[in-house]
Amino acid sequence: MDEIIIDPADIPKEEKTNAMICHLLAFIGFAGIPFGGILGPLIFWVIKKDESDFLDACGKEAINFQIAMLIYSIISIVLCLILIGYLMLFALLIVDIVCIVKAANAANRGELYKYPWSLRLIK
Repeated sequence: MDEIIIDPADIPKEEKTNAMICHLLAFIGFAGIPFGGILGPLIFWVIKKDESDFLDACGKEAINFQIAMLIYSIISIVLCLILIGYLMLFALLIVDIVCIVKAANAANRGELYKYPWSLRLIK
């Protein structure tokens, strides 16, 4: 995978703000909207991805991470049958919130945040 190297000083404030919004839209999933954690960033990314390479890269990261979190959550729900799933779901919730906030802050500074445990499905 080619690494995009962008100097944060060269990124306009509007692009940084849009990238931050793309990450924060994953919180829609916490509002009870089915697949909102994926759909929020996905819709925003599809609309804005051609505006900048930075926003394109941030959008892909956000979507890939939310897809991974959905997969991990489904696995955890199945594991609730043996009780370990409840602990895993709680841990996933905390990891999701912390990573979204860290990614949004990094985007606001003009830095590309690489989510941990993310599946690189959209390249």
